[in-house]
Amino acid sequence: MSRIILHPSGKSVECAQGDTVLMALERAGYALPNNCRAGACGECKVKVLTGQFDQGMVLDMALSADERRQGYGLMCMAKPISEELSIEWGAADARPKLFPPREDALYVVVDKRPLTPRVVELRLRPVGQPIRHWPGQYVSLGNPRAGIPARAYSIANAPRPDGELVLQIARAAPASNTTTNSTTTSLSTSAWVHDQLQVGESVKLSGAYGTFIGDPGVDTPVLCLAAGTGLAPILSLTEAALRRGFRRPVTLLISARRQEDVYGLGLLAWWRTKHRNFDYKITLTRDEAAAGTLQGRIPAVLPGLFPNLAKHTVFVAGSPAFVEDCVAASRTLGALPEHIHSEGFFSQQAPGTPDPASTPLLVA
Repeated sequence: MSRIILHPSGKSVECAQGDTVLMALERAGYALPNNCRAGACGECKVKVLTGQFDQGMVLDMALSADERRQGYGLMCMAKPISEELSIEWGAADARPKLFPPREDALYVVVDKRPLTPRVVELRLRPVGQPIRHWPGQYVSLGNPRAGIPARAYSIANAPRPDGELVLQIARAAPASNTTTNSTTTSLSTSAWVHDQLQVGESVKLSGAYGTFIGDPGVDTPVLCLAAGTGLAPILSLTEAALRRGFRRPVTLLISARRQEDVYGLGLLAWWRTKHRNFDYKITLTRDEAAAGTLQGRIPAVLPGLFPNLAKHTVFVAGSPAFVEDCVAASRTLGALPEHIHSEGFFSQQAPGTPDPASTPLLVA
């Protein structure tokens, strides 16, 4: 057993004998960029600061002799042969480096189905190179040539080998006051998705954007709070954690107005059956509580479920008001500010591609 130390964060990962550095990082929840996994593309190239490793067979075009002399290696093939191996990768806070966003990546709608009376799910498969993303990030979708501005939508699935992306898109409700340009944008984009976009059509996506990803190396119980299509990034984060064998308790608390607004129950039930550390609960704010559900808003029911959140990592996604209330409730119950990650979904957004360097405005 060797230990991989990430610099500059100082976090470490155990690497079993015979495993590559890439395998050890992925098992611990870190997604080091990679492609071929065979020493041929060079995407997983990082600098080794201290320690020894067996590089294995790699192509010179992927790792030159000069790069070898400088200490670089391809982690998809590198196997530690010293007790410790220090590599230069990741940020100072141990969060992963974001993938560079791509513009106008071509995808095909391979499936479209209703989830609730106002939410549809799109499955999009790439034509060519897929968009690389971290769980919890989002992409922009639209059809500017047809007058449909690009809008931001969270990805609802963890990264997959085939690059398929799942989006869950709510039909925007009309504004109660005077119509604005941003409201018109909201309605035209969601209406286009719901009423016009068909299976088999091609669309262009840009992204991935956003930093609602937390620390994949976290080692605390996790509580996820979601409302509406705020469930989308939470599903992506949860799927990624369970897939990599995360063993701490993961609880998902979903708020919905009525029972008909709840979706994803089959997947959630499967996760609960397959993973003993996962559980979920539904709370309804307008319908009376039915069998297996709670009644009331999350800030009201949370203290009875988790009276002390001091040792939890909390993820919150939904409308700005929902996020604000849940963050305040979590802090009241002892959650540390640095362990609370939130994403607000706005009902309107001005046209334009989201700026990945700024706080995103996502649509519900």
